[in-house]
Parts: sequence; C-alpha cells; structure tokens
Amino acid sequence: MRWQKPLAAAVVLTALTTTLTASATPGKHPGGGGSCSPNAQFLGFSDALDKTTFDGQPVAGLSALNVTGAHSATALVDNVGTTPARVFQLKTNSKPTAVSVDGMTILRRPDGTPYTGLDFDGEGLVVERGDRTILATSEREPSIRRFRLSDGKEIASLPVPSRFQVAPAGEATSNATFESLAVSRDGLSLFAGMEGPLASDGTDADGRTRNRILRYAGFPGHDYRVAAQYAYKPDPGLALVELAWVNRDELVSMERTFTPGVGNTIRVFTVSLRRAVDVSKQASLADAPEKVFLQKKLLFDLVNCPPSGAVAKQPQPNPLLDNVEALALGGFLPGGRRQLYLLSDDNNGATQITRFYSLAVDLH
Repeated sequence: MRWQKPLAAAVVLTALTTTLTASATPGKHPGGGGSCSPNAQFLGFSDALDKTTFDGQPVAGLSALNVTGAHSATALVDNVGTTPARVFQLKTNSKPTAVSVDGMTILRRPDGTPYTGLDFDGEGLVVERGDRTILATSEREPSIRRFRLSDGKEIASLPVPSRFQVAPAGEATSNATFESLAVSRDGLSLFAGMEGPLASDGTDADGRTRNRILRYAGFPGHDYRVAAQYAYKPDPGLALVELAWVNRDELVSMERTFTPGVGNTIRVFTVSLRRAVDVSKQASLADAPEKVFLQKKLLFDLVNCPPSGAVAKQPQPNPLLDNVEALALGGFLPGGRRQLYLLSDDNNGATQITRFYSLAVDLH
C-alpha cells in the first residue's frame, strides 16, 4: 500500500549514512537518541538509501524487511510501473545506524521472465530458514509465492481462501489485502495480515476496521495450509501494515495512516496470541463479540521519538516521520531489549524519503 509512517530509541545517536555500490552521498545526522516510550529507545536513522540505484535499478519502494543476520537484512520492493519485482540484500548496523545495498535478486515467473509492477505488488516478506528461498506476498490478488534466491524464480505458491481474493472474485478490497507476513522461529507457522477488512467484516462505530490475520501451518521450504484466522482491530483510522513474530504468545504489529498536509501516523504494538480465538467459521466479524479480537498494547508511537536531526520533505508532525512500510525484529541487545528496524517506502517520489531506523524495544 502506498502511504507513510513512525519509530523508537536508545542513548547516543550519530546516524551515519553509508555509501551504496551506486551513487549515495554519505552524510551525518546530528542529534542524540532518546526515549520514545517507557519500552522503546531510539538508536538512530540513516537516509543513505534515499534516491540511489543498484545495478541500474532504483532502491525505492521498499515495503518489507527481514533480518537475516547480525549485520544483514533483505528488503522487498512493492514495485511501481514496469520495473522488475526484486529484493535487495542489505548490510546493516546500529552503532552508528548505517545501511547499504549488498546485492539484488530479480523475482521471476516460473518461465523465467521478471514480474513487474503491472502484475506484482510486493508487501510482505519472509526469508525462509537456510536463506535459500523467500515467501513474498503480492497485494494485488492477493498471493503468497515462494522464490529461490539463487535465480529469483518462482517455485511454489500458497493457497489463499477464496473469500480473501479481491472483489468480485472474493470479499477483499484492492490494495488492502496481504500487507504483512511473519514467520515463527521454527518456521512452522506463518502469519499473513490483511491491511483492511473483508466486505462482510467492515468497520465498527469507532472507525476501527475488523481485520483478519491468517495463520498458516507447514514446514519451511515446503507446503503450508491455512490453520486458523484471528480477528484484529487497528486503531481508528489506521491500517494494519506489518507483523513480526516474538514468541508463541506474542506478535508485534505496526499500524499506519497518512493525512495530506499533516503527515504520517505510525504506531507499533505488542499483540497477545494467548487464548487467540479461531474465527474461520465466523461469516462476519461485525457480529463477533469484542473478546474474540486479539488484545494489543501500544509499544511506541513514532511521533514521540526524538527528531534527532531528521529533515522531512513534506509536512510531518515530527520530521523523523515518513512513509514507514517495513518492520523487522533483530537479535537481543545488552539489557535484554530487542533490536527493531523500520524502513520507509518513498514510492519513488520527490517528497518522500527512503529512511532506515534503528530502535531498542522491551518486549518482556
């Protein structure tokens, strides 16, 4: 989905922008980190990827992120126009916050021809165990496809229940389907989050949409099937745009909206899976009691993070904000906090920024 979003902090920040294998201009962002909330510290940010290219392709439209190592990650492009669908391999650091492109894989149809923005809208990403394959959602149909990283070729796809197809084939709305994808550490569970509601689920009187999260069960690199559906309500006026797995009892979610002339809202929550209710047989969530919806707690609102020397290209309530579309959890930091990265999608536009954010969050 083409919108915009927020972030969280640590102690001292000197966000160093690093050069790409293409033409990034290095620079520094002055200012110190600080608290975004009692459970989130802002570590820093880097604009090093903004308006750059790699192997002739724009490093733009980055909509999903997966951490693959202590200093590595993979980012998925949501695709605009006729550019090929692709993922970028990134080098990352949080002391100081830095990011650079280390490689690229073009995503291809089974016949070897590249997917493009005309038939693939990448929004959710999982790098499967062993780092040989990825699962990527396309919001268009929607779909979840498996690609080899060695040559980018599609080798499988996961089943999607018919009611989750975009109308008239199903009950989903175009550009509001599988915006997020998360996987458990053992790879046995996948979580595909709908950005918006099915037509029969709708919106409540407070302006909160009634979304569904599909849980798939299976094995990494092999078949998955839909095992359950969970009900989720974003805050009024916001949309569910990211999920990350914490443990068997908890997810992290990100919600977002954009208001012209005002800017972005980006909120990150912890979401409890304890006593989660399977709503697969619920024809409409409009009739469901409140207790069936997953319980969530605000982890931080990016607007409350220190600006840290950030500059916005359009009106924002905090210049640190932009169109944040990607969230990924990394490893543990000193003191037991978790590394959290955010990444914004500039939509290949002059007034938006590709910005990489680093935070430390307490998920206990």
